[in-house]
Amino acid sequence: MRKPSTNAYIALAIVSIFWGTTYLASRIGVRHIHGIMLAGIRQGTAGFLLTGFFLLKGYKLPEKMVLSKLFVMGLLMLVGSNGLMTWAMQYIPSGLGAVISATVPIWITIFSYFLVKKTRISIQLLVGMLLGFAGVAGIFYNYLSSLMNPDFRFGIMLSIFACICWALGSVLTAKWALGVNYLFGAGFQMLFSGIVMLLIATLFMGQQFSAESFTAELWESLLYLILIGSILSYSAYVFTLNNLPPSLASVYAYINPIVAVLLGWVLLRESLTWLMGVCSLVTIGGVYLVNNAVNKNKQKQLQ
Repeated sequence: MRKPSTNAYIALAIVSIFWGTTYLASRIGVRHIHGIMLAGIRQGTAGFLLTGFFLLKGYKLPEKMVLSKLFVMGLLMLVGSNGLMTWAMQYIPSGLGAVISATVPIWITIFSYFLVKKTRISIQLLVGMLLGFAGVAGIFYNYLSSLMNPDFRFGIMLSIFACICWALGSVLTAKWALGVNYLFGAGFQMLFSGIVMLLIATLFMGQQFSAESFTAELWESLLYLILIGSILSYSAYVFTLNNLPPSLASVYAYINPIVAVLLGWVLLRESLTWLMGVCSLVTIGGVYLVNNAVNKNKQKQLQ
């Protein structure tokens, strides 16, 4: 890997900050339409714009096998993850969803262990995983009364399953060498997932497009999610992965939840107590230990 450029660090900053703001934008958007519909419009539009851009530049359609794998990855990472997490925003605070999402690297480590290559189980890895999940569990102390609400419990289950889907999709992405431009491939993932989510929302969930639902606030949410959340931030994420070491690129996972929690507290008046702050830091610390242990293991294997 060549020496990181200033642009690589700028891309990392974009991912770290702006991806954390999408929880807030989703939380606002689901006030007007169902989360699956919101995610479907977001990903479908972003995918159409990205794939259209590359096709106009002369790129050819990938082979059927590649498209089928992109479809599966889109189902896992965007329908299963982004779609369910957006849906969860109807029932739980945006900051809580972001903190739960911070456990994704832990889930990736678990799936990698069974599906790719078994990582050496070290004390640091175990401690990190325990701290990560314990931090999330500690946050629920402030929501004990809310746990009696079936909608809240449903939102929590959706967000956890979303993390699992993203982790599984990430492992498959690393396992499958598709030989296609990353952003071109991401465009197809978004396009496929957007179509699937819109079909699910309209045909199976009975959701309909209503002109009354598309308020100025919803349009602002959608435009932000499409342009900033999907196109800009995802492009920056891909650029970061290809220009910075994985250990440095993963920094965004520690910053996103902090941004989301603070924005939810300031703009949506979501609950924020000292216990939530401490537990959020414990979760982030646990994720750091897991990433650090995995990176150490990789370095030893290369020696």
